[in-house]
Amino acid sequence: MGVWIDTDMGFDDIAAILVVDQSKLKIDGVSLVFGNAPLTQVEVNAAGAIQTFGWTFPIHTGRAQPVLGKFETAQAILGDTGIQTIGRGLPAAALAVSDAFTALCRWLEADGPRRILALGPLTNIAAVALARPDLATRITELTWMGGSVTAGNHTASAEFNAFADPEALAIVIAHGMPLRMVDLDLCRKVLARPEDAEPVRRAGGTRAELLADMFAGYIRIGTSRGRPAMAIYDPCAAVAFVAPDAVNFRPARIDVELAGPLTRGRTVVETRDTHARFNAQFAADIDAEAARTIILAALVNEARK
Repeated sequence: MGVWIDTDMGFDDIAAILVVDQSKLKIDGVSLVFGNAPLTQVEVNAAGAIQTFGWTFPIHTGRAQPVLGKFETAQAILGDTGIQTIGRGLPAAALAVSDAFTALCRWLEADGPRRILALGPLTNIAAVALARPDLATRITELTWMGGSVTAGNHTASAEFNAFADPEALAIVIAHGMPLRMVDLDLCRKVLARPEDAEPVRRAGGTRAELLADMFAGYIRIGTSRGRPAMAIYDPCAAVAFVAPDAVNFRPARIDVELAGPLTRGRTVVETRDTHARFNAQFAADIDAEAARTIILAALVNEARK
């Protein structure tokens, strides 16, 4: 079964892609979107990942700006490249230009289930919904790492992927897409500790040192702020995508705030069927140890190559 991944290509995006790539699922294509960094840097990251990991699935350039509102990246946390490291980084490379909108539409025209794993702002998906609503209805699953049931991270109210393009999320919701939200709170149950990078480093393959340095750099985002570990965000959505038994989804009414300096990008999740008509699902619980095992195994297996 072929699937599609939409990503802003930070380190946890790469780890999520590795989780999917090492499952029984075939990646038919990947679309890039601004988010962790501007799209030009996301393209550089993708090209470096292709060169490093030998990916053969096609990667296409998507949207560089949100549907509406101020352009925002996560570079204040992730650095200029959108990928922290304690040493080695992805090689500099150029990505062959290929339009994500066209590629995604062609993929949606094919027969069979159309499952999408989205790991950044939902701008590319919203573009399809607006321009080709007939194809948007062919999406059978949209698992998205984003939003929060409680508080945010980029602001007090909003998780970054929702904040970066809340209008895109609103469009996805309005078009009735089969949204499955893997939110900030859920991902914070799955943690990577500094010692978790060492099995990756000891794996001994040609990619081991690079992967370990980037993984350690990612973990340091949390530990540099006084935390003992770092939440593994995008790979949790990948676990929900490839190992559904590890994640418990519940129906809910999900909406997003579009206005207000303190509330823009906030996801509002109503779980009471007496108060709202449900339009989506959210990940209510996860087997944290099973998820950690899947994610760390994907990194170690890749580091052995």
